Amino acid sequence: MKRRKIAQKTFIIGLLIAWIAVAFYGWKQTQTDTSDGLTEIVIGYQAGDEFDISKERGVLAKKMKVKGYKVVFREFQNGSAEMQALASGSIDYARIGDTPSVSALASGTNLTYVAAGGTKASGSGILVHKSSGISSVSDLKGKTIAYTKGTNSQYMILKILESAGLSQDDVNLVNLDQSAASVAYVDGTVDAWVNWDPATSKAEVTDNSTLLVTGSDVGVNNRSYIVSPTAFAEENEDVTELLIKYTSEDMTWANKHKDKLVTMLTESLGLEEAVVQKMVNRRTYAMTGMTEKSVSELQDIADLFYTDDIINNKVVIKDNVQYLSN
Repeated sequence: MKRRKIAQKTFIIGLLIAWIAVAFYGWKQTQTDTSDGLTEIVIGYQAGDEFDISKERGVLAKKMKVKGYKVVFREFQNGSAEMQALASGSIDYARIGDTPSVSALASGTNLTYVAAGGTKASGSGILVHKSSGISSVSDLKGKTIAYTKGTNSQYMILKILESAGLSQDDVNLVNLDQSAASVAYVDGTVDAWVNWDPATSKAEVTDNSTLLVTGSDVGVNNRSYIVSPTAFAEENEDVTELLIKYTSEDMTWANKHKDKLVTMLTESLGLEEAVVQKMVNRRTYAMTGMTEKSVSELQDIADLFYTDDIINNKVVIKDNVQYLSN
């Protein structure tokens, strides 16, 4: 009996050692070279954004491969989820809107802004049903509004309320993830929904809805940003420069070939062509290094969130920016 127990313990210990060895090997593979000799770069993105376009077009991955990198794309529902993945080290870059990273920095996440994209101000805002009787921001008083904490919709609703002299106490704000908010909006559980394309375009085209106020109306650009774990950014400036260069080329293609872009995204997003057409036509795509303007926009968000007690720590954006040659 004693020998059997010893044998069992030895077997279990052996399994644990083998498991640890395999896990470590797998981790090293994702952090260094893959089996084909390429260094793996993991990129987080959201449906319809700049990296999604690059993924579907396929040119970026091919060009990065020539340079010795294998690009792996991981899709997320929103920027808040991307920030969690970035903090855990499971992605190397994240394409996000302008708000999630501010909350992440305030909570202690070590991240660095490495690039700024275009804006989608015209496709972001607060949705209401045309039959709702809500025709102005003032009509939102006492209404229930869905938003997603830690995303641009949180900043957006604050700016929208501010534009009409309303406060958070004048409405009933409900924090829901994208899927839950969509259901609540469609079935009338909430009166309004703060969101961005392609969700807004879809609601406008298929659900008798309108954007009561857009980001353009209240000075909210909802600009795209690329962020990276600080340690990774510091050690991989060459990778970042390539990524910005090739993504920028994809954005130039997107602006010049919007019909092809609509066809490509209609298939990849599984949406009606009219929805994608609306989304694409009200956007200009871009990707550059960080600029003073993009830093200033982020700082405005950080200041408002701190003033409104949404974040507990002051955030200084300029201390978390990497300026590259391009």
